[in-house]
Amino acid sequence: MSWIEDPAFGPDHPFGPQTLPYGVTPDGVAVRVGDRALPLRPLAGSFGRLADLVSAPDLDPLLRAGRPAWSELRARLVDLVTAPTAPRGAALTDLGGEILPFTVADYVDFYSSRHHAENVGRIFRPDGDPLLPNWTHLPVGYHGRAGTVVVSGTPVVRPRGQRRAEGGPVFEPSARLDVEAEVGFVCGGPPESRLTPDRAADHVLGVVLVNDWSARDVQAWEYQPLGPFLAKSFATSASAWITPLEAFSAARVAPPALPNPVLPHLAEERPWGLDLTLEVEWNGEVVSRPPFREMSWTFAQQLAHLSSNGAPVRPGDLIASGTVSGPGVDERGSFLELTWNGRDPVVVAGAERSFLEDGDTVRITATAPGPDGSVVGLAEVVGAVLAAAPVQGR
Repeated sequence: MSWIEDPAFGPDHPFGPQTLPYGVTPDGVAVRVGDRALPLRPLAGSFGRLADLVSAPDLDPLLRAGRPAWSELRARLVDLVTAPTAPRGAALTDLGGEILPFTVADYVDFYSSRHHAENVGRIFRPDGDPLLPNWTHLPVGYHGRAGTVVVSGTPVVRPRGQRRAEGGPVFEPSARLDVEAEVGFVCGGPPESRLTPDRAADHVLGVVLVNDWSARDVQAWEYQPLGPFLAKSFATSASAWITPLEAFSAARVAPPALPNPVLPHLAEERPWGLDLTLEVEWNGEVVSRPPFREMSWTFAQQLAHLSSNGAPVRPGDLIASGTVSGPGVDERGSFLELTWNGRDPVVVAGAERSFLEDGDTVRITATAPGPDGSVVGLAEVVGAVLAAAPVQGR
């Protein structure tokens, strides 16, 4: 009997009262209700001591506030949007143009899908062990570029870079532009280091989808011995709406078992695996459905690992899971794997394709089981590829 009249606002829809993602509209902080946005600044009087957080132009103050404030705000929002009458000042708006809702402090990308890691190992190191010895003992990751995290809908310009060629390397537009379907965790609360996995959830406001665009030919030339650099730092797309971590209470699962015990600082009392199902669309066709429940390392272990040396987890840190891939061919979260580095093209809109061409669009969506049989949604992440920019001076 909610006062909100939106056919997409119900427990059988991804953005019903069980989800309530946070985002930003031109009117400031908002919550998504179905396919509409509810700006919160006009309702600040309904939130008591949280009024300043909902009156802000973005989510940065909310991220700094920490878990007690996040839980209180969510409880008040559930009461507000499920009430039979609208509070004074409430006005639904269109979702509008997408806005990155927070300032990205640090961006860290992990490599936590065993299926993905083994596939990439077989492609790039066909004569060696596909899984390096450290992989089952720690969540492998690297630091990305916070300044090139962009909101869903932002066009992606094909990068130029060094790549291997006959006669020596060349500096040219990437010919093997790829996607990586990932799940991102938006951090907040007081800066803290040396987290245990069981305390890590107190530092995660919520979850977004991430596309960590990758130039595979650049990556193959540059990544040894220090790992990814320019092949991934040109653009990382993230959802415009952050689904609160509390919305995934019914989606929590144990991750696949590792072949060895983990060291004590990475051991979880109650694991934070999540039963999310992603869909990857290439020019409107679904080409993959990666299962996040297959990820071997959880976000809680990732946060424990990255902070174990004293590095703080800070408000605005974005932690990406790494490419999500399952055991099936149709569960691979990158086109590198899906086409086996171009050897096995897929048919998209009647044409054989291996890697992204100019004008292509990739859309990633995801859902999770919610309480009482409901469905929890994650806001889409979408990007279209533009031609490489001309080289200056030519």
